[in-house]
Amino acid sequence: MPDRPYTLLSCAVSIDGYLDDGSPDRLILSGPDDLDEVDALRAAADAILVGAGTVRADNPRLLVRDPARIAAREAAGKPPQPLRVTVTGTGDLDPAARFFTGPGTPLVYVASPAAATAAETFKGQAAVIDAGADLSLSAVLQDLHLERAVATVLIEGGARILRDALAGGVADELRLAIAPFFVGDPAAPRFALPARYPQTSANPMILVSLRQVGTAAVHHYRLPPNPAPRPTAPEPAQPSAAAQRPGTRLAT
Repeated sequence: MPDRPYTLLSCAVSIDGYLDDGSPDRLILSGPDDLDEVDALRAAADAILVGAGTVRADNPRLLVRDPARIAAREAAGKPPQPLRVTVTGTGDLDPAARFFTGPGTPLVYVASPAAATAAETFKGQAAVIDAGADLSLSAVLQDLHLERAVATVLIEGGARILRDALAGGVADELRLAIAPFFVGDPAAPRFALPARYPQTSANPMILVSLRQVGTAAVHHYRLPPNPAPRPTAPEPAQPSAAAQRPGTRLAT
């Protein structure tokens, strides 16, 4: 039995790998067609997860928008909206953020030192869960699956959560929409922050599809399991004294 949900990552980047620019306003990286596909992914998920930085910077609602998709969820016996989830080390989130104002009770996973304060701050608005001192994404996903009956989760960012999911080997698919323009701002948030990723040239992601969606090129990858550690090669046996004498031929 798996100890985490099936996990899909979805994000849009500029052609030079930026998730946003450095301006106060959110950079629009994809158009209506791509956003509609993301809405379908949301409708198929049990939970949508973003990092606290995304809640602060983008103020997302994390809701399914299409009424037909909402109705289809209800017809299947599901809640009308997926569970909204965020992860924060400090609990420093605006209680008026749209993350807290949608239907249902969102989940806020908080590092232990900030858990009590966050529980008081978001009382009546969210369920606050003490996620331990190290606030590991793997532990959050495990709790969602084993304690909240979440079978599928859609992770929509930001940069650190995407890195942790990929580098930690806890993602099953990646949907990457690439916009046809550059950002070129070293201060802007980037996709694939420095880390040791298991998706290497020896263990690459598997391209499932590549499509044009509006003006974006949408790459869809399946992520292979983490490779097993390479066995340590045994030390070569030392030849015997006889074998080292001139004129002695080693057996083959």
